[in-house]
Amino acid sequence: MKPLNYAILKHFTKIEGACADDVIEALKGQYGNFKAFNKDAVTAALMTAEANGLLEEKSFGMDKSGNLRIYYHANDEGAATINNYIKD
Repeated sequence: MKPLNYAILKHFTKIEGACADDVIEALKGQYGNFKAFNKDAVTAALMTAEANGLLEEKSFGMDKSGNLRIYYHANDEGAATINNYIKD
């Protein structure tokens, strides 16, 4: 099993885009029992990946509860970098 942050990054090489809630839903089967597997930690991981140029903000909007959702995606260069360092 990959470290959680690696799994989050790798997830973005297989999808068009996602927000923190989408990532949590996709990875909860494997990582649901990890202490760091919560919305704040996943959001921090996504923001860090964006700051490091691995992910880009794709869009944003509000959910039904009025919470901000920021959607990210890995562009070609970011996905290539992720795949170069994190193998399946």
